[in-house]
Amino acid sequence: MQNLPIGIQSFSKLQDEGALYVDKTMFIYRLVNDASVYFLSRPRRFGKSLLCSTLKAYFEGDKELFKGLAIEKLETEWQKYPVFYFDFNGERYDLAENLEKVLSRHLTQWEEIYGCADPNETVAGRFYNVIIKAHEKTGKRVVVIVDEYDKPLLETMENQDLIEQSRALFKGFFGNLKKLDEHLKFVFFTGVTKFSKVSIFSDLNQLYDISLDPRYEAICGISKDELTTALHEHINAMAEHNNISYDKCVALLKQNYDGYHFSENMTDIFNPFSILSALSSKKFGFYWFATGTPTFLVRQLASVDNEFDFKELIDGVSVSIGEITDYRPDNPNIIPLLYQSGYLTIKAFDKWAQIYTLAYPNEEVKYGMLNSLAPEITSRGDTTISLVKMRKALISKDVDTMLLILKSVYASLPYIKPIYREDMDDEDRQDVLNRYIERDFQNVIYVFFLLMGQPTYSEVQNALGRADCIVETDKYVYLFEFKVESSADEALTQIKMHEYASRYSADNREVICVGVNFGRKKRNITEWKVETCRK
Repeated sequence: MQNLPIGIQSFSKLQDEGALYVDKTMFIYRLVNDASVYFLSRPRRFGKSLLCSTLKAYFEGDKELFKGLAIEKLETEWQKYPVFYFDFNGERYDLAENLEKVLSRHLTQWEEIYGCADPNETVAGRFYNVIIKAHEKTGKRVVVIVDEYDKPLLETMENQDLIEQSRALFKGFFGNLKKLDEHLKFVFFTGVTKFSKVSIFSDLNQLYDISLDPRYEAICGISKDELTTALHEHINAMAEHNNISYDKCVALLKQNYDGYHFSENMTDIFNPFSILSALSSKKFGFYWFATGTPTFLVRQLASVDNEFDFKELIDGVSVSIGEITDYRPDNPNIIPLLYQSGYLTIKAFDKWAQIYTLAYPNEEVKYGMLNSLAPEITSRGDTTISLVKMRKALISKDVDTMLLILKSVYASLPYIKPIYREDMDDEDRQDVLNRYIERDFQNVIYVFFLLMGQPTYSEVQNALGRADCIVETDKYVYLFEFKVESSADEALTQIKMHEYASRYSADNREVICVGVNFGRKKRNITEWKVETCRK
């Protein structure tokens, strides 16, 4: 079997070492013949750097590296162009001067080649000069490839002053590209998100955003056909190691790492980093999420001024086409960035309304995100211990212990300080406070139930009503109804009156009904009652 290219982002190194390469060169041929200025948004660790490196090798005319690949038969002319390759990975941008240092370091190497160094010029002026000089000296138009352009912006999301400085620097620097069109052969930007007010998007009228283009949906990542052909032997090896069938192994890989959709065509794409890591280790672990917990995203989701219902992340949240192609840091809606960062993906598309439905792509992302959210929304570092105890109580039908643990979790929640508008009266302020309290109540219960690892369903509808939450184990089915400032009796009555247990009439498991009341003043569970609805 060919070695798996874990961590290899250089196309030339990958080819020199004979590592496995999933052929994407047909996309490169289409790119260079379709247009000349592109932007591609994909989540981190999704193959953007390898794609940029492959483009660099192509424009440098290194034909030998492409032997046996699709583009070898498609391309009839191999020419060499001056390539300016910007890589913003592997740097820290927590200081204002760091971004300018990175730009200057890139420029210095090209100025030495083309002989146009000018210490009195700004980095923007130096970029302008070196492009013109390279065109004059080689007789070939310049290729500009920018990998992870937005890393300096994403890294400073919580520092508004620093992000504005980075934007201003980018505006002057990459704004040159609009003025230098006659000197440019090809321009390609990649990033996680398309930041508004960055000059490459506002100034470059000819920029073609291929992020949602169905023709390029598989340009990064691994499709199922690519998985079962290029990686067939590795899947076999993993299946044998885990003592499961080949088909079962593919199904588990799909459940954990597939499900990304980058166009309305809904072609399934596997996360390449996770799938290669799993095949290499022969274990079904959570690899992608572990490479960088999105702390600022998690904090924003859990913040008191973000009224977010976590159930929507699984059940699906609707956004317009404009919302998921652009991002403004001052936008209170975090959903577009969750999509672009890879924590949500397209699950459906309404062509008439031009509305996307977004949800978690797979199990790796869902449980990785929920595990990160649990300590943030509870302000406790021991959520794992609580979850282990809760799960033991759940599978042994010890509802009292489970709810006592939840009660202790609520007791540790910090005091909520909502943001009130100046024109609010006391009644309006109380309504806002109640909404915050009830949001935390619902989110904590929902996240904890899901993380117990048992099948969990929320807002389950039948002909008479909707069950708040259903949790299933091998022996038991729990029907939960939650009330606020009411009573556990009323919650139980609703379960029976709306016949939530009827969906399990042919099921051999014991059905247990649980009515729970939550008090706003105490900000905790005040009572619960448990009845066996059917044995």
